[in-house]
Amino acid sequence: MDFILATNNMKKLAEMQRILSPLGINVVTSKMLGIEIPDVEENGTTFEENAKIKAVSACEVTKMPSIADDSGLCVDYLDGAPGIYSARFSGGHGNDERNNDLLLEKLSGVPVEQRTAYYVCAICCVFPDGREITVRGECHGYIGFERDGSEGFGYDPLFIINGKAFGRYTAEEKDKISHRGNALRALTKELEKNI
Repeated sequence: MDFILATNNMKKLAEMQRILSPLGINVVTSKMLGIEIPDVEENGTTFEENAKIKAVSACEVTKMPSIADDSGLCVDYLDGAPGIYSARFSGGHGNDERNNDLLLEKLSGVPVEQRTAYYVCAICCVFPDGREITVRGECHGYIGFERDGSEGFGYDPLFIINGKAFGRYTAEEKDKISHRGNALRALTKELEKNI
């Protein structure tokens, strides 16, 4: 069964495919099918609301079950920032280098015990018949003092869990503990009841 993933981020696509394929779900993007989905304004106030906005839009256009996620990094010292603004923390959308630079700048001089942070991933799945599933996964760690590793994307080179930056985890290692992996496992349980 094909599900549309409302993103053009191929790393997210690969992550979703790895975890959902055992259910017989083939995750594709609209681009792969030659379908144009208009950009939507992510004007929700929570990760869950933004995921739903994207999933509903993709489902309406494609008439296929649609999955969208909204994820980000919440830093306790920064009162939960960058949060839902993680991808555009430094102004533009998706500039990982500038976002990481800004995060390091804002945490300059902050000791390790005050650098606690957690990744959040909310996933919404919308079916053409109106059914909706929304799940959330989290992964707790802290922000390092410099980039480490080149794996993953976003804030992964700065996010440390179990003494190692996400930037050094293989995709398979990360799937086992990441916010997206946790959310996808929760989604898998819900989909088993619904498909």
